[in-house]
Amino acid sequence: MPRFSTEQLCTEWTAINQRFSAEVQQFVIDFSQQHASSLSEHFYREMLGDPTASQFLSNDEVQSRLGQSMRRWVAGLFVSTTEDDVLRLIAEQRKIGEVHARIGIPVHLVLRGARCLKDRFVQLLHEVPNLPDEDQYAAMRLASDTIDLTMEVMGHAYSLSHDRNSRSEEAYRLFAITQNIASEKEQQRAALFDWENQLMFSQAVGTQLSELPRIQSSDFGLWFRHKGIHAFEGSAEAGAVMDTMEEIDSVLLPLFGSDGSNTIAISQDSRVHLLRDLRDKVKSIRFHLSNLFERNDELESGRDVLTRLLNRKFMPVVLSKQVSQSRTQKTAFAVLAIDIDHFKQVNDIHGHQAGDSVLQQLALILLNNSRSGDYLFRLGGEEFLLIAVDMDATRARTVAEKLRKSVERESFLLYDGKELKATISVGVACFDGHPDYQRVLRKADDALYQAKNSGRNRVVVAMGGGASEVD
Repeated sequence: MPRFSTEQLCTEWTAINQRFSAEVQQFVIDFSQQHASSLSEHFYREMLGDPTASQFLSNDEVQSRLGQSMRRWVAGLFVSTTEDDVLRLIAEQRKIGEVHARIGIPVHLVLRGARCLKDRFVQLLHEVPNLPDEDQYAAMRLASDTIDLTMEVMGHAYSLSHDRNSRSEEAYRLFAITQNIASEKEQQRAALFDWENQLMFSQAVGTQLSELPRIQSSDFGLWFRHKGIHAFEGSAEAGAVMDTMEEIDSVLLPLFGSDGSNTIAISQDSRVHLLRDLRDKVKSIRFHLSNLFERNDELESGRDVLTRLLNRKFMPVVLSKQVSQSRTQKTAFAVLAIDIDHFKQVNDIHGHQAGDSVLQQLALILLNNSRSGDYLFRLGGEEFLLIAVDMDATRARTVAEKLRKSVERESFLLYDGKELKATISVGVACFDGHPDYQRVLRKADDALYQAKNSGRNRVVVAMGGGASEVD
């Protein structure tokens, strides 16, 4: 769109400044820098009073970081005396718009924030002693026109990014199942059957009510809640499966301990009745699951050609959904950044065919040591990413160390019959409530960088405040 080309925006920004004298421009620069803290505080005070806006600002660390960013933004917004300054400011507004789209901040909230800033700017101008009306009006116009243009730049970047995200999200809905559809169907049917068997065994041995296996926490439940629900989004059957799992965990299972003792101590007739009811519920899940799979026979794309893992395309969609789900349900997830140590030497010494073989075998190790509800990506080259759902830092460390040891023990078979050993470095970060998924990605990448630079073949866990702990 020529209207929003960088060259055209630069011309418009410069034209705004040229409508005002150098003295007015300098006054606005000095004034905004002097009152940056007051403007920022007013902005967040107003926005936290909005129920919709507060959900994006409720995290203490978000408020702290954004407060600093807002002060810098206000203080630097009018420093645009050269073309380089203008180009830098345009790039900054575009980046902010993309972040807003990634986090999912509604456009009307951004526009409301701009209105709050302009109102406060005017209030502060009225408090300046001995400022001529003409200069006051000029300062208001310069500030207002500049802020309006920044909103225009942000809005366009937001729109482009949101459209890309929407297309990726719709594509991901179709490609959310990561394996061949036929094998995925059988695997999930088997996982559901396995949970049912575990429950029946628990009944037979008199397991305490608190220790009964919950279907939503089972391998099948994790897969359906984090993957299947997105693949089959919008269908009545998907909603029915979710509702049935919730009924099993919240209604049926507690009835096995209805005597209040937290142990299975109900009459035989009641037990038989409950078990029949439970089996009927599981049958209904199987029925709905079969229908869902039959309608999605073409879920066979969106994967890395070599390893058959998810490719980078769907990573933003997956992370956005995980952030939203974790913030809503007050749960955590972990990101494991995984890199093969000295992989270049494998290609240089043994050839790229050997390197491909190592990548394929590593993908299988990662799959065999992760759960159905987790997400595995090959980001390119020797880089992989695991998103471990419903997982805190302690468990994530254990998973990462298990992966590292599994790779260390493996003998990788090459195409010519030779074998070689390989190791991986892993950086681990857990979701901390920040609405921008790029934060947890950066923390995992930083932890991986530390693992590589502290000797490789190790796990580094990102801790609070940016520090890391090495295993």
